[in-house]
Amino acid sequence: MKDVLILGSTGSIGEQAIDVVGRSADLRIAGLSAGSSWEQLIAQADAAGVATIALADVDAATAARQSGWRGTVLAGEEGIRDLILRSEPDVVLNSIVGSAGLGPTIVTLSEGIELALANKESLVVGGELVMALSEAANARIVPVDSEHSALHQLIRSEPPGVVERLVLTASGGPFRGRTDLEGVSREEALAHPTWEMGGKITIDSATLMNKGLELIEAHHLFAVPYERIDVVVHPQSLIHSLITLVDGAMLAHLGHPDMRVPISYALHGPERIELPVEPLDLAAVGELSFERPDADAFPCLRLAREAGAAGGMAPCVLNAANEVAVKAFLDGEIAFTGIAAIVERVLESVPAPAPAHFADLFECDREARERAGAELSSLSAAGNGRAG
Repeated sequence: MKDVLILGSTGSIGEQAIDVVGRSADLRIAGLSAGSSWEQLIAQADAAGVATIALADVDAATAARQSGWRGTVLAGEEGIRDLILRSEPDVVLNSIVGSAGLGPTIVTLSEGIELALANKESLVVGGELVMALSEAANARIVPVDSEHSALHQLIRSEPPGVVERLVLTASGGPFRGRTDLEGVSREEALAHPTWEMGGKITIDSATLMNKGLELIEAHHLFAVPYERIDVVVHPQSLIHSLITLVDGAMLAHLGHPDMRVPISYALHGPERIELPVEPLDLAAVGELSFERPDADAFPCLRLAREAGAAGGMAPCVLNAANEVAVKAFLDGEIAFTGIAAIVERVLESVPAPAPAHFADLFECDREARERAGAELSSLSAAGNGRAG
């Protein structure tokens, strides 16, 4: 029996992780956490028989305690840390959104606990330090993102030195093929053609920043230089990633876009369990198409690659600025194209030397967010601030 702690259980990945655990006789939920959705979290805890939960939002934790629920409610970042320690899990599935997931990743690995990582920002922000901590603590990291799960499965079957290139696939988002993006609305940007995801990651998909973040994550997970990692737009979203081998052969991982597959692999791998996911009917699919990303219309992908190649804390700056800009767009404060504009300005203005300690990352994140806030005010004052 493997005890699984699910962080971010009320989000899309968390809900599907609960479904996967419920289908396995070998998995058991050890604890659950959420941001602020305390009523949903309590319902999940009752269904799973969990007596201790954590809420990152202190006010939400207070409301949960006052609701009459008989379990233990932990509050804030410290509460999530305590939940990891108290629940004594065999594996932590970290599906917290954004850089807020870095702290729990550090705690998990520091305790020598296996990490099923759905929080890509942990590696975007703290890549070198997180991977070094994983190795030092002998705590395995298994990716949950569909692209990185696919790469993990493809690479593990090949001997060292055989994999030449990695290829990440992108759906292209709701604006694939478009160049007139200045006046697009929040609703248009949230209408993803393939996946059902939370607001932040859906906007990242629309700007292609999500693929840029995945590029940085792949670099750290698989120790492959950026010049050997490609991105290709694949609108059908049926091929999740590919690898090219030294003899010219290319291997691909195919399947329906269902996140329960990579979640299950992360929790069970290399074993597999039966899931209610139909295999592809290739004749019905008919064709698979590919195209190059439009770097002019979607500059966020270029900015992410440049930040990754620059190294140091540039990816931390990139991520912090993007989180501020995406929230501003969702709140109607800036236009869609303002997201990339803010990220680029912050990258140009915030120093990003190599971090010596995790504390350096948190300070860099703070500074980048402050600068992004200033750029947001400047962009709005210039008349470029309102979304269509």
